[in-house]
Amino acid sequence: MSATRMQLLSPRLFSRGRSELFAGCSGAQRPGAGAATRVRSLTSSPPLSSSSSSPDRALSSVSATRRGLPQEKMSENGVTSRAKILTIDTMNPTVKKVEYAVRGPIVARAVELERELLEGMKKPFAEVIKANIGDAHAMGQQPITFFRQVLALCSYPELLNDSTFPEDAKSRARRILQSCGGYSMGSYSASQGIDSVRQDVARYIERRDGGVPCDPDNIYLTTGASDGIVTMLKLLVCGEGADRTGVMISIPQYPLYSAALAELGAVQINYYLNEEKCWSMDISELQRALDEARQHCNPRALCIINPGNPTGQVQNRDCIEDVIRFAAKERLFLMADEVYQDNVYADGCQFHSFKKVLFDMGPEYSNTVELASFHSTSKCYMGECGFRGGYMEIINMDDEVKAQLTKLVSVRLCPPVPGQALMDLVVNPPQPGEPSYVNFIKERTATLSALADKAKLTEQVLNTVRGISCNPVQGAMYSFPSITIPEKAVKEATVSASRFLINVSVIQVALLYLQVNGVNQEQNGSGGGEEGGDGVIQLCKTFSCITLIEQLHFIISLIFFPLLNRPSSTIVIS
Repeated sequence: MSATRMQLLSPRLFSRGRSELFAGCSGAQRPGAGAATRVRSLTSSPPLSSSSSSPDRALSSVSATRRGLPQEKMSENGVTSRAKILTIDTMNPTVKKVEYAVRGPIVARAVELERELLEGMKKPFAEVIKANIGDAHAMGQQPITFFRQVLALCSYPELLNDSTFPEDAKSRARRILQSCGGYSMGSYSASQGIDSVRQDVARYIERRDGGVPCDPDNIYLTTGASDGIVTMLKLLVCGEGADRTGVMISIPQYPLYSAALAELGAVQINYYLNEEKCWSMDISELQRALDEARQHCNPRALCIINPGNPTGQVQNRDCIEDVIRFAAKERLFLMADEVYQDNVYADGCQFHSFKKVLFDMGPEYSNTVELASFHSTSKCYMGECGFRGGYMEIINMDDEVKAQLTKLVSVRLCPPVPGQALMDLVVNPPQPGEPSYVNFIKERTATLSALADKAKLTEQVLNTVRGISCNPVQGAMYSFPSITIPEKAVKEATVSASRFLINVSVIQVALLYLQVNGVNQEQNGSGGGEEGGDGVIQLCKTFSCITLIEQLHFIISLIFFPLLNRPSSTIVIS
């Protein structure tokens, strides 16, 4: 069984046979006529007296296109204009392979509709609901007061003299500002991140993991978790042909991984989560995917999202131990995406960090298994996506590679300092006895409780609809139900397909839904990659907005159209 994959961009063929224009030479070249002639050969024909066997003459006989130079075009008024240097045919081919559904054409159309609404155009809806991405604040979640107070103080230090701000917020702000150059959050920080923030992150990890030591030097502050994930993939990807790096990612998946691997030219190795066991990981499935991949690439890394995005599962401790043993046996670098670690709702479920389990398994594993784990300010009870704060912790990394990592992150100078400040507040929130503690706990609890209620409601509503099944949403911010179209309905629809809709893509269906209802529902035909059977649809839904749940029946009626002439396919959208 395989999923129908929707390609947003078609790959093109690229010529790789371009000749070298100049060869390197040793020693300094004497300036003079020789140099002038060499330059002239790139811009004009050689003199008539030049020998037909001269390199310049040979070079000029090659067309500008074949030499990789911009062509000149004559406009109607006789003015010569140069063709574009960067075109769709001359750009980096790996970029064109990148697909990122949560920011694709449906989102672009949603932005246009928002603009049209602001301009007064009449629509059958009053607003556009953005359900394409887990953007909690955009869906109405309120920020934590303490976090915003400290950030306001850091942004405008004059407010430190304002008596309306609590003293614990002021003390946090002063500490952060003292770590900033010029006592300003607008200055650069160290490339690895502000030292005091990394120390606070290390102490937070030690508390979270029951005292397992954490070295601040192993902490890298990042521009959200995505930045850290892509950075680690850059270090891992190498080789050519059958030796090209392969990276194992879970299916269904968060499209960041497939997009980053496409951009880096790495090999994506799909392993499927077990829907029958609440989207758990299965070691036999990992082994199958690995064995098949080793026939055409060099698998080097295993990525895990826990709690799961978009499947909402929370992996139990036994499963995590099995994964660590598998990575150790097969010599795989582990990447643990743990950005939803506070979003655990189901009874009997608990978040276990990969680092904690790794060290509990003893030196055989804790001294050898290489691990990078990631966290962010964008999810959990914070939902502060726009500040782009995050961190990664590296375990058992080779010292020379670590030096290269530090060099690599220095290229982008530093993560956003406001995001670093926010990360510090997440790992070092108000403590008992401080003025802001009671209100902080109240807001944090209310936010997580509301998300838990919505998770339960989403599961219940989906499972009341005939033909829809949804696993319990144990954590994170999404559900991933299956919609099964009865075989008879599929056959009848196939017979009458020509009278309804032919060759309609998932993107078009989602755009139609957006046009009619104003709900920007992410499509992810190739991104999710979930396998299914005849007439089965996988639908990913964020439960930040109950409006989506209320309109579920209409979604089904629209999504059904692509199945009219595809009776034996699965359409995966999110």
